[in-house]
Amino acid sequence: MSAVKLLPGVYWVGVVDWNVRAFHGHTYITRRGSTYNSYLIVDEKIALVDTVYAPFSDQLLRNISEVVPPEKIDYIISNHGETDHSGSLPALKKACPNAKHFGSAKVKETLEKMYYLGLDLQVVKSGDKLSLGKKTLSFIEAPMLHWPDSMFTYLIEDGVLMPNDAFGQHFASSARFDDEVDGSPLFEEAEAYYANILWPFSPMVLKKIDEIVKMKLPLKMIAPSHGIIWRKDPMKIVNSYVEWAKQTTRRKAVIAYETMWKSTEKMAYSIVDGLVSEGVEVKMYDVAETDNTEIIREMLYARGYLFGSSTHDNNMLPNLAMFLEFLKGLKPSGRKAAAFGSFGWAGGAVKEMENFITSPGIEIVQPGISLKFAPSPEELKQCFEFGKEFAKKLF
Repeated sequence: MSAVKLLPGVYWVGVVDWNVRAFHGHTYITRRGSTYNSYLIVDEKIALVDTVYAPFSDQLLRNISEVVPPEKIDYIISNHGETDHSGSLPALKKACPNAKHFGSAKVKETLEKMYYLGLDLQVVKSGDKLSLGKKTLSFIEAPMLHWPDSMFTYLIEDGVLMPNDAFGQHFASSARFDDEVDGSPLFEEAEAYYANILWPFSPMVLKKIDEIVKMKLPLKMIAPSHGIIWRKDPMKIVNSYVEWAKQTTRRKAVIAYETMWKSTEKMAYSIVDGLVSEGVEVKMYDVAETDNTEIIREMLYARGYLFGSSTHDNNMLPNLAMFLEFLKGLKPSGRKAAAFGSFGWAGGAVKEMENFITSPGIEIVQPGISLKFAPSPEELKQCFEFGKEFAKKLF
């Protein structure tokens, strides 16, 4: 992809990573690829906001060169120090050795420890401004959206917010704007991004959005560091973030289970039937067969969680255990839950699941159901009733 003009004097010079399928140590599956967005603002002074992942450094420099010689860059702004956004800094330092560097105090600490470049980074705080001539950059600290070093950069005259990881999506496309792509998969990826990355920081998301709203900043464009740029209706993604951060739920249940010889799976199907008979929207996943990213996205709006596992050595199966550990870190709140499972010569999985998921945001609302070996027709009816009973708890 070549450089793309967003506005007069404002360019996208990032890269599209069509083939990436895993992020954050394979905790996030990027089934639609991703982008690493970098923005070049050309005025009397020239500023580059964020870089790209190191393997794409040459492409970043080529894209910059289509607009200006890289050595002409006066300022480099680092909104966040994570490798996918800062990895090209060593190459940039060689290409524009005289450029001044700006970022938060925490990003300075991050970059010094990661790259040992001796960066003379000037620390900026919320409200600080940097004049480029006719255009002005303003900085907004945004700690824990989603790292302690995170910061937003706002281009005042054009109303462009560059919030790094906030409002982003892992979405590879030849298009650059939201009005150029199908909105359904785009919002699926925006939901997945929030659920898997920003969900645990929801209180801070609400606080920061409230702060920005009170600043009355005109938002004509939101240009995140992953995925598509929002220009058709930038407030749509902001309002969605408010809804997600408030942990708004609907009468929906997600069943996440792992089965050894299909007995637990048979129980799950009957529980689904019970839930559906009471008008509950249901999604069901075998965690050993489905990536966590998809399941977590569906859990974002779900009021009810049902967890199932066969018993192995008196414990739940390992994939379900890892899934629950991951979910726990996302800190969902206001959710209702129950457990179910099968066993052979000894039980234990249901009790272990119940003990594990007793966190402040997830309430066990009914006793679990545990069945020996393959469920009989009568026991499957019990599972059906188990689902019906759980459905009534979701009002």
